[in-house]
Amino acid sequence: MKKLFYIFLVFISGVLFAQKNTSVKFAVYNNAIGTADMFDLYKNSIANTAVFKKSGLPSHLKKFDYLADNGLIEIKFKKNAGYPDSLSLEMLNDQNNLPKDRPVFIEGYQFNDTTTLVYNEMISNIEVIDHNGEKNIHISTIRN
Repeated sequence: MKKLFYIFLVFISGVLFAQKNTSVKFAVYNNAIGTADMFDLYKNSIANTAVFKKSGLPSHLKKFDYLADNGLIEIKFKKNAGYPDSLSLEMLNDQNNLPKDRPVFIEGYQFNDTTTLVYNEMISNIEVIDHNGEKNIHISTIRN
């Protein structure tokens, strides 16, 4: 009975971690991914923003269509304004002793292209979790 209970707990935790957090709005600047909340820190440096629906993404943002469930925000900074540092998901995999090409999950969204750049400031928590028998990084962007 105890074994069955543990199997059930592992299954439920896998299901919960695999679900997309659709309350997170993703934003793109300079071909790197962040969250809309993260860019609030830079509101005085932002020249303009544009929100695109999944069906109306411009060609340079189509590679991020899997993040556009709630729309995708494109950020443009003022000239000579400071902006956050970024790193690739393959670097995060490498830092966590995982193969560089291993998919990474951010708020339940699966990033298969690990050359994708993300902004450091959006990362609240990183966990390495077993997902379908394979260890993957799961990133949370929600700050408490």
